[in-house]
Amino acid sequence: MWLFVYFDLPTNTKKERKAASLFRKNLLKDGFSMMQYSVYNRHCASKESLEVHVKRVQSFLPEYGHVSLLKITDKQYGDMINFWGKKQTIPKNQPVQLELF
Repeated sequence: MWLFVYFDLPTNTKKERKAASLFRKNLLKDGFSMMQYSVYNRHCASKESLEVHVKRVQSFLPEYGHVSLLKITDKQYGDMINFWGKKQTIPKNQPVQLELF
């Protein structure tokens, strides 16, 4: 099974930024991987393991903000479709144009 954590945390004050940063660090310590800045996921071998991680996430929730958890099966995860944009290319150096006048 897979566990996704989606969150929107306030970062207006220094205290809120610190709490949001600590929350992200705790997710990484617990084995989550960052998919996007506020979307993390983790594979769990069983439903029991998934519930353990749900409780862990719950234990380090910040005081403010919105956090959502989504549980999906391996099959559902395998049906995910991802799109990535084209790789940016660095333009070649253009020769300096000779100016006569």
